[in-house]
Amino acid sequence: FRKGLGSKVLFPICNLLNPAAIYANNEISLGDVEIYGFDYDYTLAQYSNLLHSMIFNTARDILIEQFKYPEGLGKYDYIPGFAIRGLHYDVQKSLLMKIDAFHYVQLGTAYRGLKPVPDEEVIELYGGTQHIPLYQMSDFYGKGPSLKQFMDIFSLPEMTLLSSVIDYFITHGIEFDQVHLYKDISDAIRDVHVKGVMYKWIEKDMEQYILHGDEIYAVLNRLVNHKKKLFLITNSPFSFVDKGMKHMVGKNWRDLFDMVIVQADKPNFFTDRRKPFRKLDDKGSLQWDKINQLEKGKIYKEGNLFDFLRLTGWRGSKVLYFGDHLYSDLADLMLRHGWRTGAIVPELETEIRIINTEQYMHSLTWQQALTGLLERMQMYQDAESKQVLLEWMKERQEIRSLTKNLFNPQFGSIFRTFHNPTYFSRRLVRFSDIYMASISCLLNYDVNFTFYPRRTPLQHEAPLWMDQLCTGCMKTPFLEEMVHIR
Repeated sequence: FRKGLGSKVLFPICNLLNPAAIYANNEISLGDVEIYGFDYDYTLAQYSNLLHSMIFNTARDILIEQFKYPEGLGKYDYIPGFAIRGLHYDVQKSLLMKIDAFHYVQLGTAYRGLKPVPDEEVIELYGGTQHIPLYQMSDFYGKGPSLKQFMDIFSLPEMTLLSSVIDYFITHGIEFDQVHLYKDISDAIRDVHVKGVMYKWIEKDMEQYILHGDEIYAVLNRLVNHKKKLFLITNSPFSFVDKGMKHMVGKNWRDLFDMVIVQADKPNFFTDRRKPFRKLDDKGSLQWDKINQLEKGKIYKEGNLFDFLRLTGWRGSKVLYFGDHLYSDLADLMLRHGWRTGAIVPELETEIRIINTEQYMHSLTWQQALTGLLERMQMYQDAESKQVLLEWMKERQEIRSLTKNLFNPQFGSIFRTFHNPTYFSRRLVRFSDIYMASISCLLNYDVNFTFYPRRTPLQHEAPLWMDQLCTGCMKTPFLEEMVHIR
């Protein structure tokens, strides 16, 4: 326990991170939020990983049966844990890879098919550098001229299918056109969603596919009881959302919401003024009348944010919107409209549990110590010292690889490349005020709670590395001899 300054209050110290916590990028008081908005898929409705196998298998069969791809692809099954969210795919080079916040490829995380590409080849492919220029990277929505970023959770089976098909062609010495292959696989995955196949699976067995249902009801009910207004904007069709919400919240789920908008066509909903709202009746059939107001309890289709703002008057920081897709759900709302945003990042739970392990903490502490030793001792250039430095560099690299593999053997953590934030992390910080593993995390906080981001030091503010070492539990070579270096 530690005594609080002045008040003498005792606070328990716990070094473990809480997977059910909400993490703040920006200061935000829930007491100032009057209106809560939600996406549906992977925000209100969290799905089990079983769904990924079904998407993979169905899209693979579409490639074989409709696109006439080789039947041998049928031998490939979904590989859980092969890919992670936020990866980039270079269409012309058939490379799936992780890129950091500074546009550098993390070496050891570039894959062609299901096999890693040697570091030397990656560097050669990009003209002698790991850096990928801004113009090649991506636009505001992660789609560049040659690089595509996979940002939503539904893209995990797509990346695995892409890698599996390339693996088949390379293994069998079959030439293929990279652009056509990428488009065919994107179209096959899209068909799984657009033709409603995925919706049928989920509707048929909601107990197996939908997670945290009871907790979602508790969150929504609590907000309504505290006089908050709620709305839903989703790209999914009404019948699918209706069945899922009845399963999670109950048959009167619509009574909780002031506004429900389906088939919204995000991100176009946020940027395109052309599509007006259309009303649906209780059976989901389209009505023809012109929409001059958005009524509580009614269901609307399509529309656009500009009409939404005009008809509701819901503007600025009194609105907090939650979504899982950083680009399609959150970017426009934060940067162009001043709404508060909350990112749902289900991977957070697993990654925090790994961070809390003794193996991770030990690896990270020793890695930091080695880094400090290398930085401090690099001025010694005699033969013996050089040998020691080389050994330290080798050991540091081994520990970095070991730490990466704790999260994912191919690509590591979705939040970090060795020490830098990933491209995904940079966007997460840029486009969300708060982020959490699931909407249910809200149950751990009072409705008037204020989130304060931690003051993390800038590099010029950071203390010397020795001050950060826990010397009681980790003996560092030469630490006593090095104390005089200040």
